[in-house]
Amino acid sequence: MDPFDGIRAPTIEDNWRGIVLYGRNVQSYKFALAKSLLELEPAEGDLILLEELAPVYAKHLTDHLKLADKQGTSGSSKFLDACRGFNLGTVSQAELVDAAVSKGFANVIDAFHRVHHKDVPARFFLDERKTNGGIRVTNNFSILAEQPQFADLSREAEARWRLVETAWELKVSRALVAVDHDPDTELLFTVDNKRRRKNVTSSRDALNGYQLGYCFYCFDNIHLDRGNESFPEVDHFFPHSLKQQGFGPSIDGVWNLVLACKECNRGEGGKFASVPTDKLLRRLWTRNEFLIGSNHPLKETLVRQTGSQREERWSFLRDFCSRAWASLLHRWEPKEKAEPKF
Repeated sequence: MDPFDGIRAPTIEDNWRGIVLYGRNVQSYKFALAKSLLELEPAEGDLILLEELAPVYAKHLTDHLKLADKQGTSGSSKFLDACRGFNLGTVSQAELVDAAVSKGFANVIDAFHRVHHKDVPARFFLDERKTNGGIRVTNNFSILAEQPQFADLSREAEARWRLVETAWELKVSRALVAVDHDPDTELLFTVDNKRRRKNVTSSRDALNGYQLGYCFYCFDNIHLDRGNESFPEVDHFFPHSLKQQGFGPSIDGVWNLVLACKECNRGEGGKFASVPTDKLLRRLWTRNEFLIGSNHPLKETLVRQTGSQREERWSFLRDFCSRAWASLLHRWEPKEKAEPKF
């Protein structure tokens, strides 16, 4: 028997999500470029000239500057100043596009595929700025566009962007940004230094990529379009009913939130007020480690909620599970509809 049987190699979607969800962000340009490519949806071999890419790319940045003026950790940017000028009416559309072409792509095209100091194995475009004035789309992007979860990737990028820029806007270390969940609105929010609540993003959009676009429990496909039959529900892994049994507000913590299909959450034979099995508890720990492996406020929120070390975080989940089982008495695990993805 091959000892490596069962190890799943990273998919094209994994490579894309690695870029968007795990990249080191000192500017928001990578998010803008990712969303631009998803919006344009080019075919394999297409050459996208910088002049064609610039209007879409710049619009994403001007839109986000209206939400949060700080779009990076560096002190100044002539391109971002042009974007601000466009929002103020002092820079024309033509001038904005010129600024994007001349200054907006200086670093992001080189850095786009870089995660943890190395390029990901799957490149989604080739840099042909010097030879042809743009980027050429690879077959990997065409494969990505054919995947059932392609339509959700833009929402995932937007959610990650909102979380990162929130930390920049609040002008505090990511370690000091606490992100909380409102179970009524299903929004993630934070509170600024004046105690004002600031909604950040949808909890679904923020969590979906870290579950790879599958139901946490049965691995059925889920989709973020509300009109889709596979639209997921935000579920409390340890049931929300425990809040009334002395378990306190930690039940609503990001660490305890997963996305589930309707069948697993409240269908016939669904989880309801049962405690998931140890197998699912290990899966929750793995999912949370995915989140902690990313570089945005959810990492620090999870560390604050569950512990600073991997062993400490596992002990937290194990002890919480023991108390929940003693309170609710019933365990639950569904039949998986596909091979486990994590």
